[in-house]
Amino acid sequence: MTIFLACYITLIGLILGSFFNVVGLRIPAGESLLRPPSHCPSCNTQLKARDLVPVLSYLFTQGKCRHCGSRISPLYMLGELATGLLFLWIYLQFGLTGKGIIGFLLVSLAVIVTVADLKFMRIPNKVLLFFLPLLSIAVLLFPETSLVSHLLGAASGGGILLLLALFGGMGMGDVKLMVLLGLVLGFPNVILAFLIACLLGTMVGGTLLLTGRIQRKQHIPFGPWLAAGALLAFSYGSHLISGYLALIR
Repeated sequence: MTIFLACYITLIGLILGSFFNVVGLRIPAGESLLRPPSHCPSCNTQLKARDLVPVLSYLFTQGKCRHCGSRISPLYMLGELATGLLFLWIYLQFGLTGKGIIGFLLVSLAVIVTVADLKFMRIPNKVLLFFLPLLSIAVLLFPETSLVSHLLGAASGGGILLLLALFGGMGMGDVKLMVLLGLVLGFPNVILAFLIACLLGTMVGGTLLLTGRIQRKQHIPFGPWLAAGALLAFSYGSHLISGYLALIR
């Protein structure tokens, strides 16, 4: 039964990942989620059902449009695959519990934010406002800590990024995202999420700089690393903090 549910959850994640791609690509561009239907961005040919099978359609066509042969961004497939695997990860850790539900919502937010920020360097307000009531209700229904801790997480997480934004080191979309993530994670997990995000962003940014993929002072999106840090802090925060405190005693 567990294997069946794991496969089912992964499949749901793959399907939702395809929709999250649409949200992350269309909402920042001010486009409708419904019109026009899914189409090739190069030749505008409407895609058929066989072109929309998550991951498999991309692999079978070798990442090219069947109609015009133009390259299709791997971002589509990666968004689908990441959502499926992250849904599986959350299920294997928490099962179909309250924390699991919060985890699924966090993954959904993380994927949409990552797609939007990588493509447009923007984190849409509409996405954050959609997830705000969902995550708030989930936290109230399935609290992991006190309400004060969650509110302190929102205030401290948003406050740190707001200070950075005032000095030009961060966008306001990142600030708003961190407020929402802090509300879910609570304090001190939100601080851990921020530190993990900084570490991941520095490692990736440094690698891209050394390999010549980006230039000095070129901006890179920080939203994906905030999302990754939040997921890691959500899943392993207490263990990481306990391990660190044990080392410094």
